[in-house]
Amino acid sequence: MRNRLIHIAALLALVAVTAYGPATARLAGAVETAPSLSSIGPLAFGPDGMLYAADPQAAAIFALDLGAQANGGAAGTANVAGLDQKLAAMLGTAAGEIQITDLAVHPKTHNSYVSVMRGQGANAKPALFRVDGAGKIDLVASESLKSTSVTLPNPAGAAAANGRNNRSQSITKLAFSNGRVWVAGLSNEEFASKLWSVAYPFAKADAGTSVEIYHGNHQQLETRSPVYAFIPYSIDNQPYIIGAYLCTPLVKFPVSSLTPGAKFRGTTIAELGAGNRPIDMILYQKNGKEFLLMSNTSRGVMKIPTADFGSATPITAPVTAETAGVAYEKIASMTGIQQLDKLDATHSVVIAQVAGGLNLSAVDLP
Repeated sequence: MRNRLIHIAALLALVAVTAYGPATARLAGAVETAPSLSSIGPLAFGPDGMLYAADPQAAAIFALDLGAQANGGAAGTANVAGLDQKLAAMLGTAAGEIQITDLAVHPKTHNSYVSVMRGQGANAKPALFRVDGAGKIDLVASESLKSTSVTLPNPAGAAAANGRNNRSQSITKLAFSNGRVWVAGLSNEEFASKLWSVAYPFAKADAGTSVEIYHGNHQQLETRSPVYAFIPYSIDNQPYIIGAYLCTPLVKFPVSSLTPGAKFRGTTIAELGAGNRPIDMILYQKNGKEFLLMSNTSRGVMKIPTADFGSATPITAPVTAETAGVAYEKIASMTGIQQLDKLDATHSVVIAQVAGGLNLSAVDLP
């Protein structure tokens, strides 16, 4: 029987909540200010509870010290029905006037943080919420936070020749690994797709690596499509980035080859189907095996075994079938998933489209 409220063990929860304190010391040496985000998109937590938030419109990454605002709530994350309506009401607007841009779980409290844009177009404003283990929703008072930030060079322009606003894709995803914030997005360069690795505490972002891939379903090399979802991953004790693109190639990049200012072609190890955009991916273990769980816009949630990531045959020629390379299982029980993150060793937390709106739920890892 699934409980509505998902808690980590009481003792561990108490230790987690009481042990987490302000991260001021980790900001030492940098100029600390209240964050001045013009937008808010992808989120990522560091293991110490520092929250990294992307501002795509400014092409900037903010390190947000949540301080006391990370404490005080019940540990875990409870189910919240009608999440979009509740968030909109707290912002004094209608559900149709907000966009949920990401979901991230605090590594210590296991509370969920939800980033939101209120309004449309140039008038949209960012907001950040916390959902705790009792289902209580708090608006994070960003003006009281301490933060540092770094700006990416050469971001995608606000207006492209095709009429699209590519600035919104200047940052498409974040992850923290081994003292660095990994960033995927678009630049204004000819090889537009980029991966950056920015050391924390922040100093200055380098030029990043321009990455290209061979897209078997499209039967061509591609340099202008961004990585939409990725995870830092280890293969044979060497660090890699596993990334997914539009329509939906799965690609591996050895970190040792991602040289700032250079160009590099990743190795395509799977084609997971056209007409689709990846949203989020997480790693987990079950029954002694490791899996990547990836949510998508139109092909459901995919459960992908990682055992063959190192030995998979590279896809370097046109693919005429629907899929190729590393296989996956579609999780029929997970539908309408808009956002996904790992809650604990046995559960994920999702925001899913249902009749009448969006629900936040803790669900078993498949």
